[in-house]
Amino acid sequence: MHGEYKVPGGKLVVADLEVLGETVLRAQISGDFFLEPDDALQRINAALAGTPTDLPAVQVAARIKAVLGDGVEMLGFSPEAVAVAVRRALTGATGWHDHPWEFVHDVPREPALQMAIDEVLTEQVGSGERPPTLRVWEWASNAVIIGSFQSLHNEVDLDGAAEHDVTVVRRISGGGAMFVEPGNTITYSLYVPESLVSGLSYVDSYAFLDDWVIGALNDLGIDATYQPINDITSPAGKIAGAAQKRFAGGAVLHHVTMAYDMDAGKMLQVLRIGREKLSDKGTKSAAKRVDPLRSQTGLERADVIDRMVASFRGRYGLAPGEISAETVAEAEQRVVDKFGTEEWLRQVP
Repeated sequence: MHGEYKVPGGKLVVADLEVLGETVLRAQISGDFFLEPDDALQRINAALAGTPTDLPAVQVAARIKAVLGDGVEMLGFSPEAVAVAVRRALTGATGWHDHPWEFVHDVPREPALQMAIDEVLTEQVGSGERPPTLRVWEWASNAVIIGSFQSLHNEVDLDGAAEHDVTVVRRISGGGAMFVEPGNTITYSLYVPESLVSGLSYVDSYAFLDDWVIGALNDLGIDATYQPINDITSPAGKIAGAAQKRFAGGAVLHHVTMAYDMDAGKMLQVLRIGREKLSDKGTKSAAKRVDPLRSQTGLERADVIDRMVASFRGRYGLAPGEISAETVAEAEQRVVDKFGTEEWLRQVP
């Protein structure tokens, strides 16, 4: 069994395992990491022999730590990273290069329809109807998108939303509220098979699926980093927030909203951002929480998108894709039945 794990911001760890029944007989760990002394690798391999195939990653990491002791330097990886590579091998995880990727730069659509399209496309990937897909959204109107479990009343000032012509919708993933304006936001979704994140914890899967865009932002000259569980930040402030939903059909939706040129004053009139949340972020004003991409790159929004997509294409390949009329029709029906209803919007009042 073969498994790979690229440590976000670190090195590649590869696990090749020989398994008999429910036990790992032999293990060979390799990768482009640095490890001193040399015999530490043999100790790691020996520790993995005899590992039950259902042992959780945290316990796999503990076995490795127990044999390393003091004086071992692991650069670019860790016992936890080895454990993830082992779990990915044992669960039959796939890698980015194992899939044909499609790219869709969608036309502007209304907020509720965007929510429905996300659901439909994820289901299509899970059923094998479409390959894993990267979709860049375009917004037809201002919007606030609240997380699946957020209280509408606690998060949104509905009077402020009406004053600024902001449509409020609820998405299927968790996380916090996002304020978007056409032309001032970059939003994208990844629709991936569950096998791509197999063996990863929920937190690790965020970092794993965000790794490509952090690399793309670094190429743009931004010192972007991942901040658990779902933020992308820089020394100048927050850049983006991610959210994720795992489907029973075997697919994962991972979508990200990035600030290009934020109207912080308007955002404050629409979102009820509590003092505790601001304190948690270590800031005194919401305006300082979001650092637009425009100020950090000096590029037009379209140029930022093009360079991000080019970075993904250079890593994993991208073929042109589209959203069929049948898919749009299915999504429109779900707006009528679900995403455009007051019942869905106010399911957490």
